[in-house]
Amino acid sequence: MSDPFVIVGGDAAGMSAASKAKRDDPDREVVVFEKGEWVSYGACGLPYYVKGEIQSLEDLVSVTPEEFREERDIDLRTGHEVVDIDTDTRTVTAEGESGTVVQPYGHLLIATGSESVVPPIDGVDREGVYTLGSMSDGKELREYVARARDEEELQQPDRGPACRYLEDCTGPVGIVGGGYIGVEMAEALAANGFEVNLFQRGDRVLNGFSDETSESVAEHLREQDVSLYLDSEVRALSGGDRVEAVVTADERVAVEMVLLGTGVRPRTSLAEDAGIELGETGAIATDAYRETSAPDVYAAGDCAEAPHVVTGEPAYVPLALTANRHGRAVGQTVTGTPTEDGDIAGTAAVKAFDVEAARTGIVDLEEAREAGFDPVSETITAKSRAGYYPEDGTVTVTLTADRDSGRVLGASLVSEYGEGAVHRSHAIVAALSEGATVSDVENYDLAYAPPFNTTWDPVLVAAKVLSDEL
Repeated sequence: MSDPFVIVGGDAAGMSAASKAKRDDPDREVVVFEKGEWVSYGACGLPYYVKGEIQSLEDLVSVTPEEFREERDIDLRTGHEVVDIDTDTRTVTAEGESGTVVQPYGHLLIATGSESVVPPIDGVDREGVYTLGSMSDGKELREYVARARDEEELQQPDRGPACRYLEDCTGPVGIVGGGYIGVEMAEALAANGFEVNLFQRGDRVLNGFSDETSESVAEHLREQDVSLYLDSEVRALSGGDRVEAVVTADERVAVEMVLLGTGVRPRTSLAEDAGIELGETGAIATDAYRETSAPDVYAAGDCAEAPHVVTGEPAYVPLALTANRHGRAVGQTVTGTPTEDGDIAGTAAVKAFDVEAARTGIVDLEEAREAGFDPVSETITAKSRAGYYPEDGTVTVTLTADRDSGRVLGASLVSEYGEGAVHRSHAIVAALSEGATVSDVENYDLAYAPPFNTTWDPVLVAAKVLSDEL
């Protein structure tokens, strides 16, 4: 039997690697250390659990610890925190309830994920200030919502903004940060009757999207009675033992709870202490096979960087599919089939009440210029279905390309929920992966039927308009 394949971290990248390694080499010993009790869970579903659409926290778990141990023969050790990696002796040291464990490895995967960024502002340690980066965070927030609504068990709320559909409105809350978590939690809290105040340091929500997409989402949030404070840097969370107000340079807004949604950063301290190199993004640097600067030590998921499909340069985009895909590739590599895991495009989607938005590639023009491109962008709005088909909607597409080569660089899309902005973004992802030009996309043979789109899909319309500009 070969030396054990040891994994630090039991979520997407870690358990994908463990499962794939065990499938490809059933005799290989696979050991996973996870400091918490939860493994292989969908953190992206936490806002919908807090909202009440998902009733059980266990519903977010893809595979239980027992299934990993009994059905997949993986030595999964929950409640064990790895405190040291020694690349000279090829061992990891973990602390658990039963004491200290020193585990040798043949190959090692660091899959320590990311952690919520807590901004350096006064009052973040007050009671009533939450983050949403783990299952335990989600549990605490769900319990807060249930207590505020004076319900022992939170049930599916009426869909709707603020207090419009509830007899009794609960107190005002604050959300700091207008990214994915901030926008999704604005919906979750408003649907449960909270007066939601969202504070964003910049001049728009969803910075990674186009201006047009951000404006559409912001307008819809306001329609749902979410109070937006843009260009509002939070200076402090004031109060006594418990938070009582969000303080900016211009305002003091009373709140009973604050959610910090100011982004995440890679957990790299374990790798750094082991002398493993970080990349220019601040995440762990790897080669195409996810191997780090230390021999036979790999990194994947939200703790590692990866090449961007447009620029070829390292990027840090912590998303679930990337973690699963890269973890699976590592599992193949360590069992004898070296596997490159592919580049990333930063493809992401978000739902805000009755609006959906997606983005992929490079959308920001300044970022494109810094990468050496001469970007040109066009925005169109087109029908999502045949005009004569009932209940048709619209899709707004912002498409960006390089003026000299015509190469597609990225896109941002927004539509009413269910009208296809997210699914249409997949065509742009394919274009980015193939290095396609706008003319190529203009000639894509996309499906047409009245219930699904128009003869000229909005993506094709955007490509035609941008092609004319080029």
